[in-house]
This record gives sequence, structure tokens and C-alpha cells, in this order.
Amino acid sequence: MRHHPFRGTALAVAALTAALSWTPGSAAAAPDPVPASAAAAPDPVPASTAAVQAVTFEDTFDGAAGSAVDGSKWQIETGDNVANHERQYYTAGNANAALNGQGQLVITARRENPGNYQCWYGRCEYTSARLNTAGRFTTTYGHVEARLKVPRGQGMWPAFWMLGNDIGDIGWPASGEIDVMENVGFEPSTVHGTLHGPGYSGSGGIGAAYSLPGGRPFADAFHTFAVDWAPDAITWSVDGTVYQRRTPADLGGRQWVFNKPFFLILNLAVGGYWPGDPDGSTVFPQQLVVDHVRVTTSDSGGGGGTTGTLRGLSGKCLDVAGAATANGTPVQLHTCNGSAAQRWTVGTDGTVRALGKCLDAAAAGTADGTRVQLWDCNGTGAQRWAYNASSNDVVNLPANKCLDVLDNNPADGTPTQIWTCSGGANQKWSLVT
Repeated sequence: MRHHPFRGTALAVAALTAALSWTPGSAAAAPDPVPASAAAAPDPVPASTAAVQAVTFEDTFDGAAGSAVDGSKWQIETGDNVANHERQYYTAGNANAALNGQGQLVITARRENPGNYQCWYGRCEYTSARLNTAGRFTTTYGHVEARLKVPRGQGMWPAFWMLGNDIGDIGWPASGEIDVMENVGFEPSTVHGTLHGPGYSGSGGIGAAYSLPGGRPFADAFHTFAVDWAPDAITWSVDGTVYQRRTPADLGGRQWVFNKPFFLILNLAVGGYWPGDPDGSTVFPQQLVVDHVRVTTSDSGGGGGTTGTLRGLSGKCLDVAGAATANGTPVQLHTCNGSAAQRWTVGTDGTVRALGKCLDAAAAGTADGTRVQLWDCNGTGAQRWAYNASSNDVVNLPANKCLDVLDNNPADGTPTQIWTCSGGANQKWSLVT
């Protein structure tokens, strides 16, 4: 199976989420320890009452014909792409990406060069468009789908895909890439879903192909391309038919880099190493028509997942103070004791649960030092977490901050908080099943 080398990002670093950098923890003194066996719970801290859909995204492309896409959801990339030897120049605004007035986005590839654009090979021969949600929207886990009608013809290369939001800091392929759907024109009835990461990038990506029954071309009709993404597992489907599932076991010991925020990308490339260049049989213009893009996650408090202890600083466990179940009970560090107060389920719905309730950032705070507590599961952003089994980070998604042991203090009863991710030992947690 052939897979493409890296598509150049051509992204302004300022448009990406800010890099995670060292910031010292709070200087406040740690309070007296709360015994793991204590019965009393403190007064509850109110949880957020508004459902924060931090990992939910939808664009149905409603608007007047000829309008540009919603700039609060998408940014338009411009320029060429020497990395893949693609032939097009990606233009700004609505020149090659515009709404059609029927609830659809149309990305058009044309054989033209009205702006005298210059490409890696000289004067550009084609124009097209590429959009991404960097700086607007990222997601960790969920059901990610797009309903698309792909173009046809030799040299056409439409794609719906995702890149790790830390690409501006660590580069590609360390950032990871999830290709939800790619199609190359010489395979009209086949699409590909692929993972790229360190040691399995470019033509060495891990993936599979799916073909329509009877060799029907994908360009004849709309189809829904999706991934269902959970911690340590990604499943691909076309029109609801699952055709592959990948886990860290498929990587042969190489690093799984898909338990963190990613942003979305839509583009229509022309030519390149994988699809080959257009030829005399290719008819222009060609269009990638997008009916909708949608990301959904479960808001239930019981979303399945993996259960175990979360072991952190000095080998101690994440613990619900006093094994109490009252809303607002502090979540702390304590010597591991095998109790239910230390049994956490890292859910496929983005929750982290114990004693039937959810790990919660108090009052939906996103500032450094916001205390972490137990609260009724309510689907809010305060309860949306991403556990990265490779880096051992537990990240609150709306804040983009790490679960942190106050003042790097290993004493029993030390509270936890969210704090800017620093890579310190007081922010590292291992899920031990």
C-alpha cells in the first residue's frame, strides 16, 4: 500500500496553541494532610453549571453562495508544498474555498494562476485550498466525521485529517497525524486511513484501505468518513462500516502519540509523489464538496474505559480524601492502599472517575492553582481530561493544563490542582491496572 510523505504544514506558529513551558508551582504552603480514612468531607465547591462542549465541533456550512468559511472555526493556509511535490498553490479567502448557498463548502482545484503565484517548481500551474482549525478548535478523543463528495481524475488528492496541536513545538512526525480519509485519483473506488508518528511516518505509516463494493467511484456520491477515537485506540469507518482499528500494539514498540489534542484539516491537493501529476485525462475544475464536519463526544459519566490506580509523585496514589462521595471532596496524593478511593477509570468519554463521580476542576476554573475535586459527572469541560499513557500526563482540556501535586510535596494529603504543564515529577501519573 502506498502512503504519502509528509504534507507541509505551512502554519503560522502563532496560530497554534501556546507551547507548554516551565512555570513553577504555587508557593503556598501545603495544608495539613487529610487522612485517607477520614470520614468528613469539606464544604463543596460549586461545579460549573453550564455544559462546556470543549471537545465538540460542528460546521454545516450555512451561508450565502460565494461566502468564505467561518473564520472563528477555520483558518485558510496559503502557499505551495514542496514536501510532497504537490503542484497547487493554496489561495486565501474564498478564491478556492467558498460556500455554495446549499449548506456545503466547495473546495475547488483549478488549472490557473491569476495571481502569478510562484511554486517550488516555478510558476504555479494550479490553485486550490487548504483549511485547518489550529488556534480555533482542538479535540482529544471523540467521534470525528465529515460527509464529503470527492473529486475525480488523475492527480487529485483530497484529504480530511488531523495533526497534533504541539506540532509547532516538537515538529512532525513527533506531533502525530491521523488521516481520517485520503483518496488519490488513480484509485477512484478506494480511500485510506492512516496513522503517522515517530518511526512510522510517510510511506511507513500504519493504516488500511477501504473500497466500495463493485468498484463504484467515491466521486459518484457523498460518503461519511469517520474515526472513533479513544485512549490508546482509533477505529475508522466509511458510512458506518468499520474497516480498521489501531492500538499501540500495532506499532511494534514505537511511540503512540495520539492521546493529546489534535486539530482538523481539509484540503484538496493537485499532484505529488503519491497521486502523481494530472495528465491529459484530468478535467478541471475539480471539487471537494463538504456537507458537514462534526466532532461529538459522550456526556455520560460512565463512558467505559480502563480502570486502575493513578500513581504519581514518590509512587503514591491519586486519592479521594476520606473516601467521601460528597461533591467538592478534595482529590489528593496518598500512600497507595488498594481502596476504592484510589480506583480510577480513565473513560473513553474523556472523564476520569472514582466512587461513581468525576474528577473536576473546581468551579470550571482554568487558572494555575485551580483545585481538583470530586463532583457529580455532568459533561462539563471541568471534567474533560486527556490521559497520555506515553508521557504520563493528565491534562484538563479546556485549561490545557496538567494535574499537579501542590508544591511538589509528596506528603500524604497534599492537594492536587491544575497547573501549566512543566514535565515535572509532580505532574506525572501512571495508570496501573
